[in-house]
Amino acid sequence: MNERIALVTGSGAGIGAAIAERLGEHGRHVVLADLNHDAAHALAADMTSRGMSADALTMDIGDRASIEAGFKWITETYGRCDILVNNAGIAKTLPFLDYPDDHWEATLRVNLTGAFRCAQQAARLMLEQQWGRIINIASTSGMRAGAGRTAYGTSKAGLIGLTRQIAVELAPHGITANAVAPGPIETPLSQAVHTAATRAAYNRLVPAQRYGTPGEVAGAVDFLASDDAAYINGHVIPVDGGFLAAGVLSD
Repeated sequence: MNERIALVTGSGAGIGAAIAERLGEHGRHVVLADLNHDAAHALAADMTSRGMSADALTMDIGDRASIEAGFKWITETYGRCDILVNNAGIAKTLPFLDYPDDHWEATLRVNLTGAFRCAQQAARLMLEQQWGRIINIASTSGMRAGAGRTAYGTSKAGLIGLTRQIAVELAPHGITANAVAPGPIETPLSQAVHTAATRAAYNRLVPAQRYGTPGEVAGAVDFLASDDAAYINGHVIPVDGGFLAAGVLSD
């Protein structure tokens, strides 16, 4: 097969769906992996109807057996995985002093451990081609702390560290690992988690004075997945409207 196989986790909606469509538009065969079976299969069918190459896979990123079964299917079906986008993630905002163990453990299991397991499985297939792209969807919350983000911010900071570790170890095999760190993006997750006060704070602190779009994140991922990004390795690209760069915004 000449076309590259791209696996995008958490691709049933939001940022993951936008990434899947962008990769599909540019000629990759996209496997949409999501816990939401109906959403992933519906998007794959829609992409196919528009001339793209896609199919869907039900996968629970928080469950080792589900990940192993998913990659077994990918191996048997395609024999390769050229691009992995670790996008699946969960979030719950609660004060640090009240943060419960179960939410902490679930968030790290999905956002960090799940990404580790997927990257490890994908990298083993990439070794056979001596080419691969691992792209982790981190967050500005992993680079700059925010109220209520004890587990989410910690998991994304860990994901950035994991990205660098993968990059160093796999570079000799033609495999790169980078992270994209979205700032506030208009998605179903942000709409569910961000309070009115949170939205007002972001609009005040982001120089662009707006939330980003899933498509703007997808553009960065699409570039990192390309041949043009072959010498970019172990880096984090914020897609944040200038949030991390900003200090005082008025004189």
